[in-house]
Amino acid sequence: MPAQENGKDPRIVAGVDGSDSSLGALRWAIRQAGLTGATVQAVAAWHYPVATGGYGWPPVGAEQSYDFKEIAEKTLADAISNTLDPGSDVRVHAQVVEGNAAQVLIDASAGADLLVVGSRGHGGFTEALLGSVSQHCVHHAPCPVVIIRGHDHD
Repeated sequence: MPAQENGKDPRIVAGVDGSDSSLGALRWAIRQAGLTGATVQAVAAWHYPVATGGYGWPPVGAEQSYDFKEIAEKTLADAISNTLDPGSDVRVHAQVVEGNAAQVLIDASAGADLLVVGSRGHGGFTEALLGSVSQHCVHHAPCPVVIIRGHDHD
């Protein structure tokens, strides 16, 4: 049930992974929130990469230790600070969640009025018109979904 129907403030969920199209999605969500009085919930998902060397073998190049949650938090914080006008009245809440990006966004959009995602993120098939996460969200989100294309650098 959308927030407007249950008496709560309207809420727009925006998926952010740092890609051009996700930054466009966040910009669009903030503009829309300014028009509707909604709060933006900016969500970034992270997960540990799958080991490619087999059980017990670290992935190639894994000599360094990475804090994937910290990287996601910094990416999201930078995206918000670079997108939100300091004088804006729009409320933006950051949320970083471990898990599959599509499922994290679908879960976050429960009860939301709108889910906004980029057309494709940092996946390997950059020539695709629609990425797997945005496609999954279109088919499974419990609210309307807006898909924003990023800048084409091709």
